[in-house]
This record gives sequence, C-alpha cells and structure tokens, in this order.
Amino acid sequence: MFHKEGTKIIFFTLAIVVLLSLVVNHFVGNSLVRGGLILTLVVFLILILQFFRNPRRKFLTSTEQVLSPVDGKVVVIEEVFEKEYFKDKRLQISVFMSPLNVHVTRYPVGGEIVYSKYHPGKYLVAWHPKSSEENERTTVVVKSDQFGDVLHRQIAGALAKRIVNYAEEGAVAEQTADSGFIKFGSRVDVYLPVGTKVNVTLNQKVKGGITVLAEK
Repeated sequence: MFHKEGTKIIFFTLAIVVLLSLVVNHFVGNSLVRGGLILTLVVFLILILQFFRNPRRKFLTSTEQVLSPVDGKVVVIEEVFEKEYFKDKRLQISVFMSPLNVHVTRYPVGGEIVYSKYHPGKYLVAWHPKSSEENERTTVVVKSDQFGDVLHRQIAGALAKRIVNYAEEGAVAEQTADSGFIKFGSRVDVYLPVGTKVNVTLNQKVKGGITVLAEK
C-alpha cells in the first residue's frame, strides 16, 4: 500500500524507468552493461516505492499516551525553550527519519487543532542543532485532554524538498491519523510539558502510531 502523496511520483518514475529500459535495451550492445543499467533502474524504482509505502497497522490509541508521529530513530530527549508557540520550557523528543523509513506523519495525540503554521526556510541536515528553527518546517499544536497542548513539528532535511501538512486550525485530530508527509528524509520534533514520563531512550528505533513516546 502506498501513500497518496507518492501517486504522481511513482507513476512518473515508472514511466521513466520503462522508457529508459527500452532505450538501453535497444542501443546498448554489451549484454553485461545492458543488464547492469536496467538493474540500476529497477533498484531506483524499488527505492521510490519503498519511500512512499504506507503499511497497514493496527493502532491502539490512548488519551494517556503520546505516540511517535513517525518511524525512525530517537535523536533528542531534552528540556529546551520553545520559541514559537509556548515561549517557555518544554520537553523535546525528536525522531530522525532516513530515506528508507516510512514518512507518513501521524498525530501523536488526539484533540482540537489549535495552531498550524508553515515556515519556509533552509535545508540543513536534519540533525543540525539549528534545523528546528532555520529549516523549512510546519508547526502543529493539538490540545489534548491529558497533556494539554502538544506540539509536533515537521522539519525538512538536506534531501527533503517538500513538506505536506494536513492540519487545519479548529479541526479535530484523531490520534494516529495522517497529519502530513515529508518527502525524502527529515525529522519530527514533539514538545511536551516538562516532567512528562518518557518511555523511549536515545537511539531507540520507533514506529509511527505504535511506539509510546511518553505517558501520564
């Protein structure tokens, strides 16, 4: 199963791969070179399919838990001063996604969407300390019953050239539902109240909508 954001790219890539394969097959006489080129094109297509996959999962939602918004690896767990929305100290948990991870962004909690904003910016590597403030990004805040306002921020990386955000202020977010998509590598930060019990450790691999980042 593939995400809707990949439909055009997948069809375009498939058409290019088929066309180039026909050209290679017609014009390249050396069978070894011809086979290598066609294999390279097939591998490229597989990588594109891998990136836009959207596997079916059985989600267990809970108002007592904050779920990981994306697949990837936990790279930050620390108290920081959040400048955009809270303007005070928050507990930040950041998940870095490689190009091979599933890139669907899911709501970590359910509730009313009280803030949603897009920021154009740079394309620093996603683990750069200033990427949260200087890279292209979107900030979404959901008011939950148990945790209050929970902010998650999609951040573009060096390869990510487009962030898709579905969150609309005033709408109701369902925990684990699609919040957006980041194309080709990135990271997502989650900001929680200081003192929230953290359930993950640095460098732990997590799954979007499955892994519990924190709980009451």
